[in-house]
Amino acid sequence: MSTTDVLQKRFAAALMGNYGLPPLALARGEGCRVWDADGREYLDLFAGIAVSSLGHAHPALVTAVTRQVAALAHTSNLFLHEPEVALAERILALLGSGAGPADARIFFANSGAEANEAAIKLARRYWGTRGQPRPVFVATENGFHGRTMGALALTGKAAIREPFGPFGLDVRFVPYGDAGALRAATEAAGPDCAAVFVEPCQGEAGVIPPPPGYLRAAREACDASGALLVIDEIQSGVGRTGHWFAHQAEGVTPDVLTLAKGLGGGLPIGACTGFGELGSTLGPGDHGSTFGANPVCCAAALAVLETIEADRLLDAAATVGRQLSGGIAAVRHPLLAGVRGQGLWLAAMLTQSAAAAVEAAARRAGFLVNAVQPDAIRLAPPLIITAGEAARFLAALPGILDDAATATRAS
Repeated sequence: MSTTDVLQKRFAAALMGNYGLPPLALARGEGCRVWDADGREYLDLFAGIAVSSLGHAHPALVTAVTRQVAALAHTSNLFLHEPEVALAERILALLGSGAGPADARIFFANSGAEANEAAIKLARRYWGTRGQPRPVFVATENGFHGRTMGALALTGKAAIREPFGPFGLDVRFVPYGDAGALRAATEAAGPDCAAVFVEPCQGEAGVIPPPPGYLRAAREACDASGALLVIDEIQSGVGRTGHWFAHQAEGVTPDVLTLAKGLGGGLPIGACTGFGELGSTLGPGDHGSTFGANPVCCAAALAVLETIEADRLLDAAATVGRQLSGGIAAVRHPLLAGVRGQGLWLAAMLTQSAAAAVEAAARRAGFLVNAVQPDAIRLAPPLIITAGEAARFLAALPGILDDAATATRAS
């Protein structure tokens, strides 16, 4: 019995079954490489669901976390500490375009779902303090905003939402990318429409970008109805698309922005930013989090942002992203339909529902990818991935697809 087999047996006996049985037990990592419990090496092209933005064991992250945990590991929200202030200031400065510290404020949470929960409460509180409660939210079909009850209510995937209803939110779902349907939904809700929640690109649906101008149309629809625009950049933010934040490339400013995943580089942190009046809507006691703005997580996030800037990783994400996208597009294989996405956030589209087989074949070849949908493979590698590492995967891709096709026929 291998070490992985032993750990899988212990896992199945001790943990709930909501994740199924993971195929690997990872033991350590360095850069874009990881090793399993039996010593086998893999090139990580998934980064823990777009989280490990600096890869594994990055010296800047290790130093920042070690220094902070040795000084102060936790304060609760009853006291402030310098890393949380510095991180909030840094994020606000990166947002730029009139969204500096004077007209935006941040609430730190522990995850993307919690950041979106804060955004829901922020919208509710905003309208409530004006004496005009607005009960309706608009979100998109196949969108994903989290698995806690409020965030799940906004998640447009029936298979994961419906078993847990009913919810305390009135949510109207519209097809993603259909600007006309979005505007119609906000107009139909009229003065009852509190907010529109939208992703700049749908990650969990298979890295699906909208048509050009969609975010601008969402902004205009919200302006016309008076609704708030909440942009969920849990997965797309912090350099993933080659921009600090994906909405910046569209020249759109949201009312509320949510972040998480890559912000902490592997440590749990989320952020909900309110612009303008939304930044000062919550008062003492309106919301909170025991572990939110944890000093160690804030120190890690600061190290991530500083390293992305110092090492020009936005440019690298764009450049290596084009290499991966172009290389995948150049592969001619019956199983491969094409590629979509931006920067280091891509999906290899398949001609049939063979993603699980491709993921397994890639793993056998020493690469970690994600079968995000039955017909789509998601790539979201660390932002530090090199051109050489990308080339290595591209060279192996035809063989991976051959292996997957053989396994699919055999099944």
